[in-house]
Parts: sequence; structure tokens; C-alpha cells
Amino acid sequence: MTGEQNDLLTVREVAGYLRVDDTTIRRWIKSGSLEAVTLPHRGKRQAYRIRKSTLEALLTGVPTRPLLSENNIKQILGRQPA
Repeated sequence: MTGEQNDLLTVREVAGYLRVDDTTIRRWIKSGSLEAVTLPHRGKRQAYRIRKSTLEALLTGVPTRPLLSENNIKQILGRQPA
């Protein structure tokens, strides 16, 4: 295994660490609350991997990406983006 593969966690590993159900982690991924790598799959469930750095950022409260873009903020405030 390379170092990069060691940095990827399964949905089950993340769920166990956070003490939530696998379904909760999948819901967070689908809603965009948790960033994940999508893998090809053949079964009935989509396969994902979560980077350790993403999990650490979630736990420390440091966002890995902005929650709202500048354009989204302007739209919310009723201003058109430039």
C-alpha cells in the first residue's frame, strides 16, 4: 500500500470512529457535508473513501472548502454576481 492509500478510510471506518451509522456518513457525503472520493462499484451501494485529512478537518472545525461561494452569498443577499 502506498501512503496515499493509507490516508483513505472506508465509510464503515469513519462511521465507527464517529459512532454513527454507515447510512449517516453516506447521507453526509450525498448532501455535500462530507467530502469523499467516489469509487467505481458493481453492487447496490456506491463505494466511497474519505481522506483522513477531511475527517480531521471535520473534527477540528476547519473547513476543507468554503461552504458558500461568493456568488451564492450574493444570491442569498439579493445581489447579482459581478
